[in-house]
Amino acid sequence: MRIRFPFLVAALALAATAVSVTPALAIKGGTESPEPYSFMGSLQRPDDAGVSPKEGHACGVMVLAPQWVLTSSHCARNPNLAKVGTPRNWRVRIGSLNLASGGEVAEVDKFYRLANEPEGYFGKDVALLHLRTPVRAEPVRIATGTPAENTPARFLGWGMTCDDRNNPECFPERLREADTVVQPPAACPEAVLGAELCIGPRDGSIGATNMDSGGPALVRDGDRWAVAGTVTGPSTGGPTLFTDVTKHTDWINGMVTGTSVPPEVPIPSLEGRVDLVTCVGSVVRTATSQPEDPALLLTNGHCVEGQRPAPGSALVDQPADRAVEVGDREGYPQATARANRLVYATMTGTDIALYRLDKSYGQLAAEGAKVFQLATTPTVAGEQVDAITGARRYSCNVEAVVPHLREDGYQMDNSLRYTANDDCGLTFGTSGSPLVTSDGNTVVGVHNTHNQDGEQCTANNPCEVAEDGTVTAERGRSYGQRVDMITACLTTGSALDLSRPECTLTRPA
Repeated sequence: MRIRFPFLVAALALAATAVSVTPALAIKGGTESPEPYSFMGSLQRPDDAGVSPKEGHACGVMVLAPQWVLTSSHCARNPNLAKVGTPRNWRVRIGSLNLASGGEVAEVDKFYRLANEPEGYFGKDVALLHLRTPVRAEPVRIATGTPAENTPARFLGWGMTCDDRNNPECFPERLREADTVVQPPAACPEAVLGAELCIGPRDGSIGATNMDSGGPALVRDGDRWAVAGTVTGPSTGGPTLFTDVTKHTDWINGMVTGTSVPPEVPIPSLEGRVDLVTCVGSVVRTATSQPEDPALLLTNGHCVEGQRPAPGSALVDQPADRAVEVGDREGYPQATARANRLVYATMTGTDIALYRLDKSYGQLAAEGAKVFQLATTPTVAGEQVDAITGARRYSCNVEAVVPHLREDGYQMDNSLRYTANDDCGLTFGTSGSPLVTSDGNTVVGVHNTHNQDGEQCTANNPCEVAEDGTVTAERGRSYGQRVDMITACLTTGSALDLSRPECTLTRPA
């Protein structure tokens, strides 16, 4: 399995574009650098949760020109995974051994990624960051060609020195380095031939680590250093994988010289989505909700923390404590709150959960947060909906309303099946994503499951059950659940009343 060293573990846990993450140990076999490198720098993103507590260090960067630094594509992600974008609160510290002092500091005003996750970035894990103001640091050259086997190479970085993310001592403040050699491609079975470098001893005793991503593999060019690769991840064979930047000199030169800088393309809005790390949610209200009412968060029943609702039953009025960040158009936090109570959750009849927040609708509105309205009428086949996931907005057509959907002992009724196409690429990690109508304000459903293997009625393999009992399953089909029945079960003050005659939600066993 290919493993990447992410700068933000929570972001990489997102669904359709997720990369599997395993914490590793630091620039192994390395020592503190005795002197700074003029071109070496730290990308610091204090606006993101989950990065290093030491100045928000995320990745390594290298100065190629006064206003351009090189890093890895996966280091330059913003929430909507754009290839070209305007970052928030990114900066670089250049030419210092220390993350917190010395050198030069410059703001990043634009990022350009050679590739991103949907199209695949293995072998193309390269990005350029444009600086708002130039730095005086002496740039590093790009190597003239792919280094040969056994070429001496040097790693640089501020990666973790141990694998405990809760221990600040695992995050070094001083730059570290290690010397090693280039290996043949066969030493890294996962390497993309002709596009990635395999560097480091085969036993993995010297290598890069978490938050060394974007850092260099340096080789000698006369009496100077030249960069041959940027850290992309480890190989299961032991050495570290680097993107061979010498294969992308035309793209880099076109950017740095200004001859082929791509424009920033508008990205469909993510406004209102709540990133729950492995699931997605949205803040919803009814037509009668008042500004002073506690706000409600909607997601899937299978997205609750702790024990899931049992088949045929529901969870009601349970303690909860979850961070909630309501995203703006680009997915950055617009407002924050905490879910302090699980109002309701079930995976029978439908797959939904409602959390009560510690802020009212009026308070969230004052912070500019998007709040959706719950539908009160069922969705029908042929309706077009937008699924707002953690990182993308998909356009999906409701192909059919399925009488019964069964999965791993649960049955859901009147489920929504989407037409399978590239515009509706919902899969794992997008559970709980709101399904929004063309008005942009009404939530008619939540995405909840996807048939992975074509099996019938097993975990991650839902099957359809017709009224006559016929069971079918098709690999790749995705489904959502209606939410129009929720409103009938809510009363004043965002309270739940399952005893109301018109309420059809599953009750606790």
